[in-house]
Amino acid sequence: MLQKVLIANRGEIALRITRACKTLGIKTVGIYSSADKDLMHLRFCDEAVCIGPGASSESYLNIPAIITAAEITGADAIHPGYGFLAENAEFAEIVENSGFTFIGPRPEHIRLMGNKVSAITAMRKAGVPTVPGSAHAVTPQNALAEAKEIGFPLIVKAASGGGGRGMRIVENVDTLLESVQAAQRDAEMWFSDDTVYMERFLQKPRHVEVQILADGNGHAIHLYDRDCSLQRRHQKVLEEAPAPNLPEKARADILEACVKACKLMQYRGAGTFEFLFEDGEFFFIEMNTRVQVEHPVTEMVTGIDIIEQQLLIAGGLGLNIQQKDVEVKGHAIECRINAEDPTTFLPSPGKIEHFYAPGGAGIRLDSHIYDGYSIPPYYDSMIAKLIAHGKDRATSMARMKQALDEMILTGVKTNIPLHKDLILEDKNFREKAMDIHYLEKHLLKQLEGHQD
Repeated sequence: MLQKVLIANRGEIALRITRACKTLGIKTVGIYSSADKDLMHLRFCDEAVCIGPGASSESYLNIPAIITAAEITGADAIHPGYGFLAENAEFAEIVENSGFTFIGPRPEHIRLMGNKVSAITAMRKAGVPTVPGSAHAVTPQNALAEAKEIGFPLIVKAASGGGGRGMRIVENVDTLLESVQAAQRDAEMWFSDDTVYMERFLQKPRHVEVQILADGNGHAIHLYDRDCSLQRRHQKVLEEAPAPNLPEKARADILEACVKACKLMQYRGAGTFEFLFEDGEFFFIEMNTRVQVEHPVTEMVTGIDIIEQQLLIAGGLGLNIQQKDVEVKGHAIECRINAEDPTTFLPSPGKIEHFYAPGGAGIRLDSHIYDGYSIPPYYDSMIAKLIAHGKDRATSMARMKQALDEMILTGVKTNIPLHKDLILEDKNFREKAMDIHYLEKHLLKQLEGHQD
């Protein structure tokens, strides 16, 4: 079993990992930037090391500083959390070559799935359905021929992309070349890799994903599915599990396909297959080789601690859960609470004057904030995840509304009104799952109307 884990992250996920380690009796090392010396999890870690100034490039993305911190504290493993270096294959290699255990997949799987073109090719070979598109990189020279095969409308994407960056929707041939070149420039700027590819542009898909766990030796299971369709600028806002209103045959088929792919790859650790779902069909878009922000909704409905399983697998204890042991009980919803203006979405860093955490049956809050905590301006604006679980979707929504009503957070602006007054009050969302464009094209348009 692992003896001491260095947590190469910050905020709520660092606190979440700290708690899981403590439960298993594993000692912890917290790292922090000079702007993060007051982070909550540092109070609970056995040791803490400052690794640099506030800018991520000089701290949480500084690989030599992280490795040095692990060496001087005698850690035997490193957990990357999500974001920062979590899906950096070079980091995973350096960790393992330096004699530490990387709590995550093998570097080759991070690299394989980090490039969308190679990921799609691998999934096609494994029998996972993919969006019709190019089987290799698209360039200005081959773009027209590829587009004719796929058909319009189509979307150009960065092969190393994420978060919606490096995407261009192309309605017709007139804008094709310009869009490919623009996507290449974006891809180079954001990811230092100008490789792009094309695929059919689905009109009104949902975003459905499958959570898996695997031991690296051919044993893999799924923890069912989640719906993450409420998005703004390709960033998830609210997630729920299981995904509502899925045809059971289609669900069973995609769950089986994901487990099969993990077994074929001999994948290790936690991972998430992300799909677009439209007209009863699933289409693979990417695999995240890390724990997801939205993992709590799956934990709430299955009762399985995903971080704990990551630690056990990395520690060589394997995966002792069988598929027959995994059962979905009830429904869970997660609202991402961001320190941002709920109408303009501009970040709102600053000092939290007063914070009261909601509670009650089925309520969980994953957060690192507290009275007097100052939110630094350097990092992502998410400061909490509020999760509500109930016997069904209606109950979980009712509990979420109550929890949002109870939650008090003053001193900075937050998006709590967006969740409470707009999303959870929307009749269409309450009655069924919406497509990935619904929040921006319908709900936020209502918000703009109220502002006018």
